[in-house]
Amino acid sequence: MVFATAVRLLGSPADAEDAAQTVFLRAFQRYDEVVPSPAAAGWLKTTTRNVCLNHLARYRSRWRLFSELGDERRADYADGLASNVLPIVEQLERADLTAALEQAVRALPDHQRVPLVLFHFEGASYQEIAETLGVSLGKVKTDIHRGREALRRLLGGTDVVR
Repeated sequence: MVFATAVRLLGSPADAEDAAQTVFLRAFQRYDEVVPSPAAAGWLKTTTRNVCLNHLARYRSRWRLFSELGDERRADYADGLASNVLPIVEQLERADLTAALEQAVRALPDHQRVPLVLFHFEGASYQEIAETLGVSLGKVKTDIHRGREALRRLLGGTDVVR
C-alpha cells in the first residue's frame, strides 16, 4: 500500500522507495502510538501521501507519473482493472487500455495530473485535495474536470474517464 501509493504519486520507483523508507521510519519512531491503533492503515496512507506531496513540492521540475514503471509495477497498478476471472481477451483489452491511460495521464500537466491521481486512485475528496495542495476548491474541481477532458481527447474519445 505504501509503495504503490508513492509510485502513483511520484512516478519513480526510486523516489517511491525513498518515500516509503521515510514513512516506515516515521512509523517506527511512533511505533507505540501507531501499532495498537485501529487506524494504523489510514495513518500510513495519509503519511505516505503527505511525504510524496512534500517531495513533489520540493522537486517540481521532476514531476512524472508512471514514467519509470516496469512491467511488474504496471501489473501491480492494473490489479484492480484485470482480475483472473476475466477471459484472456478481455484482460488483454484492459491491459492495452491501462497502458493507454497511463500514457495519457503522463501527458497531463502537473496541476491536472496530481489532483486526478489523488481523486481517482487515492480516493481523496475534492475538499481534501484542496486542503492538501493549498488551493481553492474551485481550482481542484476545474483542474480535475479539465484533466478528464484532456484524457478524453488524448484517448480519442474512449469512454474510460467517468
